[in-house]
Amino acid sequence: MSYIGREPQIGNFQVCDAISVVNGQAAYTMQVGGANVSPETANHMLVSLNGVLQAPGSSYTVSGSTITFASNLVTGDVINFIHILGSVLDLGVPSDATVSTAKIVDGAITSAKLGSGVGGKVLQVVSVAKTDTFSTTSNSFVDVTGLTLNITPSATSSKILVLCDVKLGVDAGVSSVKSRIEQTISGSDTYPYIGDAENSNTRSSFGTYVNESSFIAQDASTVLLSPSTTSQITYTYQMVEQAGGTVYVNRPENTDTAAAVPRTASSLTVMEIGA
Repeated sequence: MSYIGREPQIGNFQVCDAISVVNGQAAYTMQVGGANVSPETANHMLVSLNGVLQAPGSSYTVSGSTITFASNLVTGDVINFIHILGSVLDLGVPSDATVSTAKIVDGAITSAKLGSGVGGKVLQVVSVAKTDTFSTTSNSFVDVTGLTLNITPSATSSKILVLCDVKLGVDAGVSSVKSRIEQTISGSDTYPYIGDAENSNTRSSFGTYVNESSFIAQDASTVLLSPSTTSQITYTYQMVEQAGGTVYVNRPENTDTAAAVPRTASSLTVMEIGA
């Protein structure tokens, strides 16, 4: 917008608290609402003494929150008002209902800025989908290629919701397939969602022991974790086949190319939930 003459300046206008004159004193502290205030310069003020506007620089000077008159004031003098004009482009406190969504910078609202009682919000979502196949004959847990992702919580109080949707196939005959989620923080691996230790049983998130042909199962594990960190976390889907066969992802054991034999998709998703 164009202006004729000088463009108006926006300031944080304030009227100082009343100041009582002390006989023989030239310097006084300026406050607004009982708190010290510091004008940008003496030129950013309107000062009235005994009903007369004072000239900045010659009639008074300013240092921080202290105004010093050119000569000592005496009993009977009255500081009528001190009006601080504010610094150029200092908007001060916005008026009610004046800040629109467009005025808020993207990413400016973090979980730390959310008030008490407004938790439970989804702050971020990270997800990966696996559409190709995978298989292993390992009798120890291995990472499933394509089902790993990273997330960095914005607050230590946040929780992480982990959702697995993985389709598993095993060889005909006796099969023992198990899976788990590995959580890695600063190089340290943990398994926060597995069963309790008992005898020699394998601790896992999902597991099944079958004795039938071309068995296929779905791991749909869901768990809410509390990692208590703002460091990057890596989540990895792992699985194992401990009956001497092969375990597959996104396909059954059957290698038939007919339309009746499925090729499925799997996914791993994590969400940061504000406390």
